[in-house]
Amino acid sequence: MILAAGRGVRLRPLTDSTPKPLLTVGGKALIVWHLEKLAGAGFSEIVINHAHLGAMIEAELGDGARFGLAIRYSPETEALETAGGIAAALPLLGTQPFLVLNADIYSEFDVSALRGYRLEHRLAHLVLVDNPAQHPQGDFALEHGLMRENGIPMLTFSGIGVYAPRLFGGIPAGAKVPLAPLLRKAMAADQVSGEHYRGRWHDIGTVERLQSLDAELRGSPFHT
Repeated sequence: MILAAGRGVRLRPLTDSTPKPLLTVGGKALIVWHLEKLAGAGFSEIVINHAHLGAMIEAELGDGARFGLAIRYSPETEALETAGGIAAALPLLGTQPFLVLNADIYSEFDVSALRGYRLEHRLAHLVLVDNPAQHPQGDFALEHGLMRENGIPMLTFSGIGVYAPRLFGGIPAGAKVPLAPLLRKAMAADQVSGEHYRGRWHDIGTVERLQSLDAELRGSPFHT
């Protein structure tokens, strides 16, 4: 699943007329980078949720055939936050653990390593990265392969994770529910594993970061 329902307020005015996942870097829409990497890693079925200007996402990507994928959509009248959006899409996601990616990141993490990932008795597996300049406090800690709410060092959640459907089973249809509280509860019960990815990763949250990544991918220096 690719999470593509965010409004992208900090990317205005670009997102007033273009949904954030369709903003381009290096000559491709952010979400297209994901789709191509997922197809190359052997994934075949993709679910995309959307809200703001969602019809533009469907019009651009269609059924996914040109990427070698089968894409289905989970439209939201208004964004349901991360856990709420995933819960609403559960009928499309099946009964096995599934990979979830934030549409507004760029990463060279090898998603093929998470294809068919077995959670065993756990509820989630998260990919963490070093804290970027805009988020120095981090989100979670990693201790002997298990996620902790606090610890040293703190790391940042990359927006890449594998989840068991039952993590979202108690969420009412259409409810706005953030992901972090669910994860913290599961972490307290040792039900969330994790890994530390040290490669290339960017969170595209502002116009400046979008332009910087675009210049980086095109091989030119970025000047403010």
